[in-house]
Amino acid sequence: MAEPIDGYFLDTVAALSPRERRDPGLPVDGSLTGARCLELFDAQLGSRHLDLAARDLGAAGKGYYTIGSSGHEGNAAVAAALRPTDPALLHYRSGAFYLERARQVPGSTPLLDVLLGVTAAAAEPIAGGRHKVFGHRALSIIPQTSTIASHLPRAVGLAFGLERAARLGLACPWPADAVVLASFGDASVNHSTALGAFNSARHCAYQKLPLPLLFVCEDNGIGISVRTPPGWIQSVYSGQSGLRYFAADGTDLPDTARVAAEAAEWVRANRAPAFLHLTMVRLLGHAGSDVESAYREPAELEADRRRDPVLRTAIMLVERGLLTPAEILLRYEEKRAEVATLAEQAAASPKLASAAEVMAPLVHREPPPVTVPVSSDRLTLAQGVNRALADLLAEHPDVLVFGEDVARKGGVYGVTRGLLKKFGAARVFDTLLDEQSILGTALGTALCGFLPVAEIQYLAYLHNAADQIRGEAATLRFFSTGRYTNPMIIRIAGYGYQKGFGGHFHNDNAVAALRDIPGLVIASPSRADDAAAMLRTCATASKLDGRVCVFLEPIALYHTRDLHTEGDGQWLAPAGGDPVPLGRARVYGTGTDLTLVSFANGVPMSLRVARRLADRAVDCRVLDLRWLAPLPVDDLLQAAAATGRVLIVDETRRTGGVSEAVITALTDAGFPGAIRRVTSEDSFIPLGPAAHHVLLDEPTILHAALTMLDP
Repeated sequence: MAEPIDGYFLDTVAALSPRERRDPGLPVDGSLTGARCLELFDAQLGSRHLDLAARDLGAAGKGYYTIGSSGHEGNAAVAAALRPTDPALLHYRSGAFYLERARQVPGSTPLLDVLLGVTAAAAEPIAGGRHKVFGHRALSIIPQTSTIASHLPRAVGLAFGLERAARLGLACPWPADAVVLASFGDASVNHSTALGAFNSARHCAYQKLPLPLLFVCEDNGIGISVRTPPGWIQSVYSGQSGLRYFAADGTDLPDTARVAAEAAEWVRANRAPAFLHLTMVRLLGHAGSDVESAYREPAELEADRRRDPVLRTAIMLVERGLLTPAEILLRYEEKRAEVATLAEQAAASPKLASAAEVMAPLVHREPPPVTVPVSSDRLTLAQGVNRALADLLAEHPDVLVFGEDVARKGGVYGVTRGLLKKFGAARVFDTLLDEQSILGTALGTALCGFLPVAEIQYLAYLHNAADQIRGEAATLRFFSTGRYTNPMIIRIAGYGYQKGFGGHFHNDNAVAALRDIPGLVIASPSRADDAAAMLRTCATASKLDGRVCVFLEPIALYHTRDLHTEGDGQWLAPAGGDPVPLGRARVYGTGTDLTLVSFANGVPMSLRVARRLADRAVDCRVLDLRWLAPLPVDDLLQAAAATGRVLIVDETRRTGGVSEAVITALTDAGFPGAIRRVTSEDSFIPLGPAAHHVLLDEPTILHAALTMLDP
C-alpha cells in the first residue's frame, strides 16, 4: 500500500544534485560527525519502514498496531545523547529512539523486536504478544502502555529512587549517575497526571532534592484531531522555576542532537529535572484508521511532508557531501527490503495460543509463611500496624514508608507515629498532597530496588489516582512478561463507621475499582495480630514475586479495644504469632446452624450478633475473609458446608460490593445451601447521624439471620 510520504521522499531525493564528497569523520555540527549522522539516519530509515510495514501488515490482516513514529524520527538524536544504562519510559512514537538505543547494545535485534510486537507474536521480547510496546530489559527501556501521561509520575519516582538508593547505599539496577528519560506528546501535557508530575519534579528541585529527570515533549501540534495552540508548550514551560527548559527543531537532526546532548549533560551534572521541547510533525495520521484529510487541509499536510525529518536528514547528508542522492535511495530501498523480510518472519511467528499463555505473567509464586515474633503486649489495630511497619523497617533496609502526614505527625490516626524518629527522614517521609505523585513515587522507587509502603490517607482520595494502580502498577508485570516488576504495599485507611469525624471523603466504602484488577492483592485485616501478620505476608509476596498489594485498614477499628462491653478489651490482640498466608480466612467458633461471612468492620459486628443469636440457642460461626483478593474460596466453602446456611455481612455497597464475589464463589462451586446477604446502601456516606441510615448495622444483620433460621 503506497503512502504519500513514501513517494514524496523518493521523488524529492531523486531530484537532488550530488555534492563534493566529504570526509564522514569531520564534524557536521559541533561534536556531531558525519559518521554519527549516518548512524542516526539508519535509525530514522528503520523507523520509517517499520511504520510502512505495519500498515502493510494491517492491510493483510497480519498486523494489529499502526500507531507509528513517522515525523518523530528526530528522537534518534535523543537516544544518542543518553547512555543505554539510562532508564527510559517512552512515548509511543519512539521507533527511532528504540533503534538507536539498541544500536548501542551489541546483539540487539530492534527491527524484529518491533515487528514481533506489531504482529502480536509470542516471541516479542518484552510483552510477549500481549501489546505493542517499546520496552526491553537489556536496553533499560521500561514498557509503557498508551494511557495518556500515566508514566510521568513513575518517572519522577524513578529519578527520586535513583538518588535515594545511592544515599542509602542500596543496590540499584542502574548506575548512580544515570538520567531518567520520559517522553510524551504535546497533547499529554494538558492531562492532570502530567501536570502533577511536573509539579512534583519542580517541588523536589525547589527543596534541592536531587532528581535527574529529562522530560521530552515531542510536539507535533495535534492530538488525534485536536490542535495544540501554536506556541502553547513554550509559553507554559519555558519560564517555569525548577524545570530547566531546552528547545530544538525535532525535524532538524543536527539541531536536535546538539540540544539533546546539552540537556542530557545538564541533567546528569546538576541532578535536577529539565524539559526538552522538540517541535515535530505527525505524518501518516494518528494511526492506520485515521483519515487526516477529514480534518486537515491539503496545504497543511503538504507543509508537514516538506518538514519530514527523514527527508530533511537525507537532504542534509547530500548537501554536506556525505551521500549522493543515489546512495540515499539505495539505503532507503535496502532498508525497505530488510524490514519486509523481517516482517514476513514476524507474521509467521507463533501467537499466544491459550488463556493460560496470555495470563502466565499473572501466575504468582506462593510466598512462604512468615511467623511474626510474639509480643506480650495486647494492641489495637493501629498499634499492630505500627509495630509491623517498625519491624519491616528494622529488618529490611530497602523498605520506605511515605505519604501525606506520615512522618512528623505520625499519620492522621497515629499509625506511623515514632517511625520518623527511629528510622530517619531518608526512609520515612512526608509527600505532596497528591495521590498520583504518592503512587508514582512508589512505582518509581520499586524499580530501583526498594519496597515502598505508600499511604493513601483515605479511600475516597484514591479514586482520582486509581489509574496509577490499574494502568501502571498492576500492568507492568503483564506487559513485560515479568521482566520488570514494581513490588509495593499501598496502605489505605477506609470504610465507614468513623465516629466524630465523618462525611463522604473520610468514610468511603467503595472498593469495586480495586476488586477487578488482575493480580492485585487486597488485604483487609480487622484486628492487630492479623494486621501484623498480613502486612508481613504482603511484604514477602512483594519482595519475592513483585506483587502489588493494597492494604485496606478500617478506620473505625484503629483504636477499638472492646468487643462486647465497655472495658472487656476483647478486640485487643498481640501483634505476633501464626502467619497468615495469602487467601486464608480466620474462623471464629464451630457453630453448625449459620455461617456469618464478613471482613473489616463487619467482623466485630458479626461476632456481637452471633452472641445474641447464642442467647436464642442458635450456634453460629463467623468467617473473617481477611483477603478480598485472592478471596479465600476454600475456607469459605468449608465454613459454608459446615452449616448449610451463609449470611454475608458486607459493609460495602450493594452494587459492586464484596458480597457479589462471595455469592459468585459459592454459586460457582455448587453450594446447595441457603445464601443471603446484607449490605450498606448504594449511597455516598453523609455527615453525622445520617450515616447510620445508609450503613449496614447490627439490627439488620440480626433480622436477616433470624429470617434465614425461621423454618
